[in-house]
Amino acid sequence: MSTVPAQAGRAPSGAGRDAPQGDRRLRLDDILKLMVADGLVASADAEPIARARTQRFEHPLELIADHQLRGAKPPHATLTLETLVEWLAGKLGVPYKHIDPLRIDVAAVTQTMSIAYAERYRILPVAVTRDTLTVATGQPFVRSWADELEKILKLRIELVFANPADVRRYLGEFFNLARSMKKAQESSKGELSLARNFEQLVELGARGNLDANDQHVVHIVDWLWQYAFDQRASDIHLEPRRDIGQVRFRIDGVLHQVYTIPIPVLNAMASRIKLLARMEIVEKRRPQDGRIKTVAPGGKEIELRISTMPTAFGEKLVMRIFAPEVLVRDFAELGFSPDDRERWDKLIREPHGIILVTGPTGSGKTTTLYSSLKRIATPEVNVCTVEDPIEMIEPSFNQMQVENKIGVDFAHGVRTLLRQDPDIIMVGEIRDRDTADMAVQAALTGHLVLSTLHTNDAPTAVTRLVDLGVPGYLINSTLLGVMAQRLVRTLCPHCRKPGEPPDDAAWRALTAPYRADRPTEAMQAVGCLECRMTGYLGRMGLYEIMTLSPGVRRLIHDEADEAAIREQAYRDGMKPLRVSGALKVAQGVTTTEEVLKVVPLLYES
Repeated sequence: MSTVPAQAGRAPSGAGRDAPQGDRRLRLDDILKLMVADGLVASADAEPIARARTQRFEHPLELIADHQLRGAKPPHATLTLETLVEWLAGKLGVPYKHIDPLRIDVAAVTQTMSIAYAERYRILPVAVTRDTLTVATGQPFVRSWADELEKILKLRIELVFANPADVRRYLGEFFNLARSMKKAQESSKGELSLARNFEQLVELGARGNLDANDQHVVHIVDWLWQYAFDQRASDIHLEPRRDIGQVRFRIDGVLHQVYTIPIPVLNAMASRIKLLARMEIVEKRRPQDGRIKTVAPGGKEIELRISTMPTAFGEKLVMRIFAPEVLVRDFAELGFSPDDRERWDKLIREPHGIILVTGPTGSGKTTTLYSSLKRIATPEVNVCTVEDPIEMIEPSFNQMQVENKIGVDFAHGVRTLLRQDPDIIMVGEIRDRDTADMAVQAALTGHLVLSTLHTNDAPTAVTRLVDLGVPGYLINSTLLGVMAQRLVRTLCPHCRKPGEPPDDAAWRALTAPYRADRPTEAMQAVGCLECRMTGYLGRMGLYEIMTLSPGVRRLIHDEADEAAIREQAYRDGMKPLRVSGALKVAQGVTTTEEVLKVVPLLYES
């Protein structure tokens, strides 16, 4: 039995010529009359649309959305196609569905009908259970096909009203992907065994009989990339499991399950990607790194950094996505407060010395360094970098990659750069005593050195350098400042709403040792189509900038512990990471929960 309620019988009148008896298609005139009656648009705006007969659009709502009308009711937002579909579903009393491809089991739904059948009726299966098949359509009152399908599948058909443009788009994408997946699996039968342990994995790698150039594998990989770009993913994970392969996307710092793939197809996809990244295809016993440059749907160039790792069930592959626009992002876009921006800009304008950026993997250190270098890389200076690997290619830098296999490590790289007449040197990471010594020597000889360390906060970077063997007097002579950072998810501007402020105890714990005023209200996550119902859209940095004041230098000279250095830095004006987060909460940018996820209080206490 369908879930379309009884009041759905009050559909706009007038059936299409090809509609069977009882089916009713949505008509432009009826929709416009309903919009005017509901006060959604003025009659004067609706009349020109009613006269605009055209064959360009399959659905009347697409014609209305093309005129980009503004709603007559506050907030007078533009009436997009998705907005119109949701409004009309509510007025007609039919279930509304926004198609989120990340939440659809493509392999399962595409088995319920053929692409020819789906295209004939412009329908898209979006969910299937033991007794129900949910089908999205742009014509909720054309359902003669549903009665036929119920008899064939022995399933109850539930119709949901969805964006007709999305139905057409994903109809092609889902069925083409499923067809390519099936063909790729068939072509791999008899050639690939299921790797269940590392010994079998080594044997599989030695055989190397995967067809990475199979047209179906090519299509699947192309779809994967375009899909990831469309979903704003920062990383793509291809993960082999015991019986199946998983594809996951990291979006705004959170991993989402995307697709399950047969192991042979996953192996073929990995081989295709390794081929394009100029990696050794047959070598599956050791980790490899590579890079690929490709093009997003809008024509924008995007770089992918590829990393492989042998696991118990096969070769795991991660692709990190780098968009070139991060190089030209303003510090305000990155999340710097005016005070942070002023302090950081002053540091990177110094003629010589060492500046460190600290934080865990994935905290945005690379973006900060590249944006900072881009800001100071004028034609009058020579900017050289040594990285492992080169994250993003930038024409205004002279970039060198670490090659440990031939003895080119960070220390050797810095030594080489010093003979290249540099003004500014960026070292990917200070990992050992040799690299730290070379960075200090570069700073002492009049160069500005930027690098990263893995520490929890800024003051800990000093003790980390001491642990690496750098004497305190050299730290005082060369270190200009340290910035610790984290990335926090930001509230979706389209759906956030006021909520309860943090209680006094939580706010005091968050802002100590500062005495910031507790906000009278705080914004909270809601969820909408723009943010895929998560309540969050994008990420922003939290920053803690410690400059080496005379007080801090005195403590370093006296070999004080990091707690004493931290307290002195607070007195000199350093805002702790959690205070930076608290200010973002007060501004309505994020939530207390998000701040505490990335900056636990134990780091600051």
